[in-house]
Order: sequence, then structure tokens, then C-alpha cells
Amino acid sequence: QVQLVESGGGLVQTGGSLRLSCAASGSIRSCNTKAWYRQVPGKERELVAIILSDGTTRYVDSVKGRFTMSRDNARNTVYLQMNSLKPEDTAVYYCNNFCLGRSWWGQGTQVTVSS
Repeated sequence: QVQLVESGGGLVQTGGSLRLSCAASGSIRSCNTKAWYRQVPGKERELVAIILSDGTTRYVDSVKGRFTMSRDNARNTVYLQMNSLKPEDTAVYYCNNFCLGRSWWGQGTQVTVSS
């Protein structure tokens, strides 16, 4: 079992910043790829950022240059630093880890960007 707990969401004005955190616990030695997704009502969950086991990061085009994903292996935590936020970034953000041959999800944290 793997448990993921997100934190750091909230309400922010356009142009503001937030940092999301995702703390992992449980059988995490097998975890490699970690990612952040987001979802708005009525739409499919969208991959926002991913960090591979070698530390390489990838981002969806809409957040490149504004979001940065990082990890702290000692704390079993990944982060998503979100700068220059836009109203279209409003969504529930989910942490995802691929461990034990499957995906594990956190409960989600709401990010709302007001115009």
C-alpha cells in the first residue's frame, strides 16, 4: 500500500503563487515516476508535470516556464511550485506515484485562481 497526502492548495489572485506538496508513505521503495495531475468538473484528468526516477522533469505546454516540479527523497515528498497563476489553472490537483506496478493517487487539493 502507498499513501499520498497533498497539501498547499488554496485561493490566490491572478499572477500569484502557490506551492503544492505531496508526502508519500507506505511501500514507497518501489516508486519511480511521480506526477501531478489536475482536473476540472466535466473534463478528463490532465497530466501537468512528471518527474522520472533519474530526476528528469516534463511539463504540459500550458504550464512550461511557470510551474516547477521537484522532489525531496529524504522526506519522500514531491512539490509543485506554481508561479504566475492564471484563472485557467483553477482545478483540483492530484499527486500520482507509480509504485508496485500501478498508479496511486492522493485525495486532491483545490487550487482556485481569481481574476
